[in-house]
Amino acid sequence: MLTEKFGPAYGGDVAHTSGVHALVRRVHEERVLAILRERGGLSRAQIAVRAGLSRTTLSEITGGLLARGAIVVVNTDARRRVGSGRPAELLALDPHAGQYLGVDLQHARVRVVVADATHEIIAGGQAAYPEGTGRTGRPAVAFDLIDRIAAESGINFQALQGVGVGVVGPDADGSRRQVTAAFAQRFAVPVVVDNNTRFAALAEAVADGTDPRDLVYIRLSDGIGGGVVVGGRLVAGGRGMAGEFGHIAVDPSGVPCRCGKRGCLETIASVPAVLRACGLATLGDLAQAGPAVHPVLDAVADAVGRVLAEAALILNPEQVVIAGNLATAAPRVVTRAASVVAAELTPVGGAGPTIRSARLGDDDGARGAIAALFRQTPLLTDYPSTIPAPGAGRSAT
Repeated sequence: MLTEKFGPAYGGDVAHTSGVHALVRRVHEERVLAILRERGGLSRAQIAVRAGLSRTTLSEITGGLLARGAIVVVNTDARRRVGSGRPAELLALDPHAGQYLGVDLQHARVRVVVADATHEIIAGGQAAYPEGTGRTGRPAVAFDLIDRIAAESGINFQALQGVGVGVVGPDADGSRRQVTAAFAQRFAVPVVVDNNTRFAALAEAVADGTDPRDLVYIRLSDGIGGGVVVGGRLVAGGRGMAGEFGHIAVDPSGVPCRCGKRGCLETIASVPAVLRACGLATLGDLAQAGPAVHPVLDAVADAVGRVLAEAALILNPEQVVIAGNLATAAPRVVTRAASVVAAELTPVGGAGPTIRSARLGDDDGARGAIAALFRQTPLLTDYPSTIPAPGAGRSAT
């Protein structure tokens, strides 16, 4: 059952007895895994003392972890044991067990990261799609990449617990169901699928190792997307469109947007729009350009800042993150947008949000997909999930 692995499923009740038992068990498992990560091979008795668990409870927890392949028996204490009695087994993390897969099906390529039982990223990679690959063909490219990562790193997925998959754009054509079905069939584990930019927002929210915080995230790239984390929850919205800052109109008399409106932020602050306004061909040219492009960048930053200020007034986030290759090529945009937000919020009073550039790289969507798997409560409560059909086979990878 999904609740046994991940806590409450979609629409589940946390207060249900089995749900509480699953959550308590998960806390105990995380404690045991953290101890083994810090200390290496330990006996069950040593783990029980450090974890503050009874031997009976510890035996149940380690039995489940051994069955899943999260930990292995690495040795016994026979050599250093004094006196008679059966040598105690020493348990340790299995360094070759991939427990979670994060996949980002981007426009031009797929990125994959693999995490172990302690939530550490242990492998990753990327692959470009062959020319002519459509949305339906992207999972197959991801599967080939996953197989290659496993072969090169020696990782196995026999103990895989879940897969998170980020996809581009809204689910207008129902393609997310196809993605969910493809990964569930391949790996026979619960699958979470969402917009990759929103997953990136979650990754940034937990990038410093703390609990998720209230955060507004905007990505300035070929298009403009975003995500919102409120009260530790990655907010989807009624139709899964929360965080679409690119289609907020900032100039009603501006140029037409692909969404059908005029003067959306995307028509001003996307990479193609900025390069066009600057008369440049590439972001590399923009990064090397001098003061001649500052008026364009300042106008872009002002527009971005006004949108973010409105979001900050409504949501009161702790942090605002500006990401994307435009922010990387032109950090002036981030600095000036932060000034605009601060000026807009000053009359309201109180400390405003911290505004910063993204800390993560291009694998942020894949990392966020894994973060969504880790943060089951309350995040996965709102994610549609797939429970594998009885008899579905696990990948032999």
